[in-house]
Amino acid sequence: MGWSGVKNGKLLALASETFEAFITVDKNMPFQQNLAALPVALIVLDALSNEVHALLPLLPALETELARLEPRSYVRLRARS
Repeated sequence: MGWSGVKNGKLLALASETFEAFITVDKNMPFQQNLAALPVALIVLDALSNEVHALLPLLPALETELARLEPRSYVRLRARS
């Protein structure tokens, strides 16, 4: 998308122009943004790492959340340890 280097607030605004949800592994993003004013739904994948093997167990829950996604909502999906 050519968004390399774009900061979180602007990144969410850009994402809202094209996408219904922004999926990230940045666990700090919810604390850096005004969740009440999200321009797009925000989904944080909370796993021990951002490697594929650590994120794969979250896919079923991610699919469920995407199917019932509310606009401008915030969801945190946590992997079991």
